[in-house]
Amino acid sequence: MVYRVYVEKKSGLANEAAALLKDLREFVGITSVTGVRLINRYDVENIDKELFDYAVKTVFSEPQLDDVSFDFDLSGTVFAAEYLPGQFDQRADSAAQCIQIISAGERPLVKSAKVYILEGDISAADLEAVKKYVINPVESREATLDMPETLVMDYEAPAPVPVLDGFLDLDAAGLADFVKSYGLAMDEGDIKFCQDYFKTENRCPTLTEIRMIDTYWSDHCRHTTFLTSIDNVKIDDPIVAAAYEDYKATRAAVGRTGSVTLMDLATVAVKSLKKSGKLPLLDESEEINACTVKIKVNTKNGEEDWLLLFKNETHNHPTEIEPFGGAATCIGGAIRDPLSGRSYVYAAMRVTGAADPLRPVSETRSGKLPQRKIVTTAAAGYSSYGNQIGLATGMVDELYHPGYEAKRMEIGAVIAAAPAENVRRERPDPGDCVILLGGRTGRDGCGGATGSSKSHTVESLESCGAEVQKGNAPEERKLQRLFRNPEASKLIKRCNDFGAGGVSVAIGELADGLDIDLGAVPKKYEGLDGTELAISESQERMAVVVEAKDVARFCELAATENLEATVVATVKADPRLTMTLDGRVICDISREFLNSNGAEKHIDIEIPADNCECTETVPEDFVQGMKDLVGDLKVCSRRGLSERFDSTIGAGTVMMPFGGKNQLTPIQAMVHKIPVEKGDTNTVSFMSWGFDPYLSECNPFYGAYNAVIESVAKLAAAGANLNDTYLTFQEYFEKPGRDPKRWGKPFSALLGAYKAQMGLGMGSIGGKDSMSGSFEDLDVPPTLVSFAVTTGTISQALSNEFKGYNHNVILITPKADEECLVNCDSFRLAADTLFKMISEGKVCSAYTPTSGGVAEAVFKMAIGNGIGFEFADKNTAFETPCAGSFVVELSDIVNCDALITELAGMGLAASIVGKTVKSKTFSCGDDIADMDELLAIYEGKLEPVFSCNIEMPAVEIPKFTYTTASRPVPREKFGAPKMIIPVFPGTNCEYDTAKAAERAGIETEIIVIKNLSAADIAESAEYFTKAVKNAQMIFVPGGFSGGDEPDGSGKFITAFFRNKNVTEAVTELLEQRDGLMAGVCNGFQALIKLGLVPYGKIIDTDENCPTLTYNTIGRHQSRLVRTRVASNKSPWFSSLATGAILTVPISHGEGRFIASDELVAKLAENGQIATQYVDALGNPTNDIHFNPNNSAFAIEGITSPDGRVLGKMGHSERIGDGLYKNVEGRYESWMFASAKGYFSL
Repeated sequence: MVYRVYVEKKSGLANEAAALLKDLREFVGITSVTGVRLINRYDVENIDKELFDYAVKTVFSEPQLDDVSFDFDLSGTVFAAEYLPGQFDQRADSAAQCIQIISAGERPLVKSAKVYILEGDISAADLEAVKKYVINPVESREATLDMPETLVMDYEAPAPVPVLDGFLDLDAAGLADFVKSYGLAMDEGDIKFCQDYFKTENRCPTLTEIRMIDTYWSDHCRHTTFLTSIDNVKIDDPIVAAAYEDYKATRAAVGRTGSVTLMDLATVAVKSLKKSGKLPLLDESEEINACTVKIKVNTKNGEEDWLLLFKNETHNHPTEIEPFGGAATCIGGAIRDPLSGRSYVYAAMRVTGAADPLRPVSETRSGKLPQRKIVTTAAAGYSSYGNQIGLATGMVDELYHPGYEAKRMEIGAVIAAAPAENVRRERPDPGDCVILLGGRTGRDGCGGATGSSKSHTVESLESCGAEVQKGNAPEERKLQRLFRNPEASKLIKRCNDFGAGGVSVAIGELADGLDIDLGAVPKKYEGLDGTELAISESQERMAVVVEAKDVARFCELAATENLEATVVATVKADPRLTMTLDGRVICDISREFLNSNGAEKHIDIEIPADNCECTETVPEDFVQGMKDLVGDLKVCSRRGLSERFDSTIGAGTVMMPFGGKNQLTPIQAMVHKIPVEKGDTNTVSFMSWGFDPYLSECNPFYGAYNAVIESVAKLAAAGANLNDTYLTFQEYFEKPGRDPKRWGKPFSALLGAYKAQMGLGMGSIGGKDSMSGSFEDLDVPPTLVSFAVTTGTISQALSNEFKGYNHNVILITPKADEECLVNCDSFRLAADTLFKMISEGKVCSAYTPTSGGVAEAVFKMAIGNGIGFEFADKNTAFETPCAGSFVVELSDIVNCDALITELAGMGLAASIVGKTVKSKTFSCGDDIADMDELLAIYEGKLEPVFSCNIEMPAVEIPKFTYTTASRPVPREKFGAPKMIIPVFPGTNCEYDTAKAAERAGIETEIIVIKNLSAADIAESAEYFTKAVKNAQMIFVPGGFSGGDEPDGSGKFITAFFRNKNVTEAVTELLEQRDGLMAGVCNGFQALIKLGLVPYGKIIDTDENCPTLTYNTIGRHQSRLVRTRVASNKSPWFSSLATGAILTVPISHGEGRFIASDELVAKLAENGQIATQYVDALGNPTNDIHFNPNNSAFAIEGITSPDGRVLGKMGHSERIGDGLYKNVEGRYESWMFASAKGYFSL
């Protein structure tokens, strides 16, 4: 029987519905809609009525937040939407998992849909416009309002994979029709090459073989465009021509004699630099997972050998047509590459490109989604995946250029590390086994590689649905945990991730000879044919090669992480790729043929003379000039976008995305600690990027050259030593077709990048090319984004914000040659001199100017601490110096004039920009611009798209104060008390929690809660219960258990703790053994929904209980906040005095505490309000800049009546030496020291 329930947010809490109404009226322009109601609809099968009724109250709804109905009035203007069959529905999946946890039985069937009820006098045309806005046909469809008889899908048995009879007899026209009819990415030359091969095999191919070859040879997988032979090169630009001649000499010097190709041009600099000994740390192997360098890391055991891996990835095509899934799987895919190298991915940056998101929806081109829809949904997708998996996203920027209307640019760049001894790399031997690890295979993801290799057309939205996946971040998190286990990683001889091409590529690339059993591949559902099993990609699967003797142990280790592991292939000596299904061979292809990458391709190239003029315009009116500058889309604030991304997970963030006491100055380089699992380190990685689409549009050669210089200069401005800096590039260009001039753009850009690499002695040791940035008559701007990476120590890291008043600020400019290109030797001298000055304490802050010039740099350096600036003159203020220049705030110890003279003697130009002042103004002579006015323009520009400043009515909030000298005392003391840390699917703060606890002297045990089967659930509950009986504390860490679904956080955790035996164990710990319990963020969400706070026991909550709900701003918030200790009653606060103010990271979307005034008064009287959000003066506030979720009474944390159970939103475990250097505050890991002290002997 199918049960149905409708769940709607209560009045005043329906943030999503209110946001949609605003969008429809103000952005889409449908003013006839006067009201919107959103109702979550759930259909459930395979459970009894009693379990369903219980699930309604605990899984599908929350009495404090939701209204529930079983028979909804669907009259009026109503429609529903649901995901397409086969798309991953995290809401339904998490609901099913929660119910299974409660029942400890089989997992039920759950389907979810969203019901839209529109109010107003709505015409049929307006209704269709609403549906078009909310339903993307790539991922969703309109759902019926009727009740289904069953949720069981009736999958037809797949037909046997057909042999394509007659293929060998096709003539040229027939082959062309064949390519078109099957929608292949290969061209006529490739298909003829295939025909010739199968003639030698004396048979016709199967459909699986053709699809697999098409995937293997796609531009996405095999860089077909970059490997095209370039026969003739015509260059009319003398600067580019000179670089081309130098390139030819270099390739001859390193012994390259093959065809000139874009790939050769992209890689020859590294070949040359390596030969000359300038890339000593480069790590090379047959596994090409990610850029890899050897580094030394300071640990508690001394200096250790580690590998540092980094990778950039794009998902331009998927994100263009399905922004959420495309962007989510962009970061998922970026993570997979270094993860397959057995490293732990710990930081990411996101660089994207879009057209103007402020344009009205009425200007949207046919066949396109509105730009605003793309940018906001993509941000939600990327941040959702990254936040769930637990990845610190340290920098987020979005470039706006009309060309990106052709196709969005979605780049995710990640950095990872692992002890070198944990990474085993060996060539597979015959008899070795291939294990498929992680998620199951579905129809979603078929054709992703070939789809990404095609230009976009008006039909793409309708036809490409199967190419885009949603992604399942909690599943990939499990893979991260397994690969971080040294025992598991040392069993892996070789690994490949399941990106584009699925089984055919992921397993097919592992060895020359393979026998693959497609029937062994775990499936999401029945009905998949052999071709689908062979080519469907996935974000959450790995293929690992292990020796046959190690299979059982590896699978056991996978099971401990709640992962499925299945042997699906064996390595053989015969160099052929063979796939079987149900005993029938459906693919049998020689390795030599596959590795040919198809028919050889040839092209000519033409590069016209440079017709760009670089002119600077100095505004007549200084104040208006500053207003225009800060309100320009190229310059304006991205804070409302960036704060959606968790920037502090991992407790390794040295520089917050925005610095200064106001957290407003954007950083130019990420700095993170290397993720040592035990102890601490002062070794850090630096990572930055560079690119200007307008410069590159004007001249691809200059654009790429300057992108490299800019990326490296940003490292220098952040305090890095540029020795041992490595690069990786992201190339993104229009579909070149057969036009030599279109081919000339990437060729010119790569020559510019080549020249910069050779001049700097720094090589791009990896990269990613995407050559499909076209839509009808639109093309993306020529794009080469440079990412720069190096390592150093925490003490080197310098933040960008101004530090004090009356400081001189100078501009250091390297020499430029006659072609206006910065001289690389002069730039290195400037950067090395800056590093020396920083080391000597002469520099307070530094910033390398970008497209907005000196004025942009000064403005952004100033706003972080609210320090004003007095420019020396207007020309200097609005100067756009050459790439590689530095705006430098000098310390008081520096004689400015003497320094400028000294720099001039070194051949470096230096000039006074001005000085910092106390008044919050920017002035030039008598012209004065108010900082707050400029800041309103700067942050207001994108406020309609990415909100960061919502007005809250000013209310006076009491400053709660409760002090006690007596606290609960445990009956038994322990020298090293033990803490249990449960890990649920979606938990991501367990490492940070364990590390903070162990640093305080607490013994920890991390327990993974498994739920692949009913037996796993029972086993996990039993083990957890026994562990709690031998422990003194339970700490429920943060994360996104169950993806914070269904429609609310902590439900998976609460389902587990409501298990009878688990409840009894927790009760016994708290009531009979005086134990402690705490939950942070997701853990707090679970504790309050269980009733453990504020009631001290697990209860069935009702509408009168407090809870946590969605932030008023309607999005995730990640930043640092100040919290004041309101009560020291709890043992968790024994080391703090009431009134103490600490700075703590927050990262959550549901942190808004709500409770009745009466309950808050009782909690305050009893000392149960632990902490409050406070402003710069230490006063509780509802100002969103200090109380980011708009919590009632500014409450951040509460306790149980006796104080032994604590729940709080701030991540007090993310505290460590050297973190958050660009935001002053009191950072202490007091919770764990207090807990240790409570049990101390």
